[in-house]
Amino acid sequence: IQHPASSIQHPASSIQHPASSIQHPASSIQHTLIVKLYFNAFCHDAHRISAVHYSMHESKDLIELIKSRTPIVVLETNEETRALKLFQKASEESGIPAYSWTITQGVQRLDNNQHRGDSYTEPAEILLYIWNLSYSGIYILLDFHHYLDNPRLIRMVKDIALKAADRGQTLVFLSHEFEFPAELNHYSARFELQLPDEEACQKLIIDEARNWADEHKGIRIQVNRRAIEQMARNMTGLSVFEIKRLARHAMRDHVLDESDVGEVTQAKYELLNKEDVIYYEPATERFSEVGGLLHLKNWLEKRREIFCGKEPIAGVDAPKGILLLGVQGSGKSLAAKAVAGSWGLPLLRLDFGTLFNKFYGETERKTREALKMAEVMAPCILWLDEIEKGLSTQDNDGGTSRRLLGTLLTWMAERAAPVFMVATANDISSLPPELLRKGRVDEIFFVDLPDRAARAEIFKIHLKKRSIYSPDFDVEALLDASNGFSGAEIEQAIISGIYAVTGKSGFLNQQVLLKELRGTRPLSVVMAESISQMRSWAEERTIKA
Repeated sequence: IQHPASSIQHPASSIQHPASSIQHPASSIQHTLIVKLYFNAFCHDAHRISAVHYSMHESKDLIELIKSRTPIVVLETNEETRALKLFQKASEESGIPAYSWTITQGVQRLDNNQHRGDSYTEPAEILLYIWNLSYSGIYILLDFHHYLDNPRLIRMVKDIALKAADRGQTLVFLSHEFEFPAELNHYSARFELQLPDEEACQKLIIDEARNWADEHKGIRIQVNRRAIEQMARNMTGLSVFEIKRLARHAMRDHVLDESDVGEVTQAKYELLNKEDVIYYEPATERFSEVGGLLHLKNWLEKRREIFCGKEPIAGVDAPKGILLLGVQGSGKSLAAKAVAGSWGLPLLRLDFGTLFNKFYGETERKTREALKMAEVMAPCILWLDEIEKGLSTQDNDGGTSRRLLGTLLTWMAERAAPVFMVATANDISSLPPELLRKGRVDEIFFVDLPDRAARAEIFKIHLKKRSIYSPDFDVEALLDASNGFSGAEIEQAIISGIYAVTGKSGFLNQQVLLKELRGTRPLSVVMAESISQMRSWAEERTIKA
């Protein structure tokens, strides 16, 4: 069969890349980076760590996969250039020639980037070409996921796979995302590019700082060592390209400091979030802004260094998470935010309402994607707000909640990534017993209505927050009037008092605030029976927060 395009020259074959003659501004050997003195000391050890030290292991693993005569390799990545370089290196080390194919450029050899005279630019043509070859080779098909919904092409791939082992051929599908046909899974293996670890991230940031300074000669860059460590820690899970891009963006003000850490975390979340079921909460709190909860604060403080420390302590397991049960408005959500703020970790919130999908299996898939993203964002705090709404034990939804619970319980038991879970719940009766047993969570805390001392703290926090705290307030009278109030109800009474005096040329005072408190019926009165039942249940089963 003579190929109809064999005499056609590819229109791009004579085009010179516009950047091919441009000399990189950082090519000069002379260094102009001016930073704080400790920067060079910080970089000394980092220079011994190759930013791509993991590529040695990648290349070795890839060669072993190719030599094992695996007919088909699937690689999902957005780092196409890096993947092609890795295959080129594997080709050079193994002695097996490697070729790439795109629908725009046809076939070209990786080691010299030369187009073949018989460049095939149609999917069926390239598969027929590979099938007719009798010698070994690595054939990388880029963005072929668009075409494998065609039964004829699927059969052609299978024909190649059946003969590939005898010929020493490997067919590679390289795309950003790839749903492989089920009938071909038996012949395929998936390969993943390793992502930079924390040390490699630090090296990449430092290298980008030097490159940036070379390109902007004479501009001083101020570098904060702690900021680089935090940024590197938060950048794990991103590709080399994404790390470099975020580092460049952080340098736009000629400073790398702790103010860039939150911005980098937000950018990382936006890069990774695909399903919109997990949300990054940039606004966190400190426990200094939380009244009461002394037992919970002490418990968390003892475990902070274990969870946040770089090196694990022998014989000490890292904490997994806590479950906060309690009265509505008592500060459970605030406590979840305070864990993230006090530990200096990003806070992710899982919204159960967006998980549920009418199609069978979609809810579980979206749950797995959300939990996987939390692991990529690790170390982090994962906040499961009002968890009982998504894990009802009543089987009135076709079993979806039970399957979602199974997915979550499996993840809670098996996860290795440093993700500390903070689950909050209001309705105890609907929580499944599997979730409550020790081992799933480290401890179950009951967040009760604040006592007198805690209410005094809460009044001071909210009055100072609004710059209206004064010694003239009779705290004892306010505490007497607020008996049975939750923290949220105290805050709302203060807000209502501010509205009451707005436009009257006055300030919130004792009398106005007492009037607002006495004119409100707290939840402990409105829902007295259910709250009493909740307290009775928690008395012997939980730890008081």
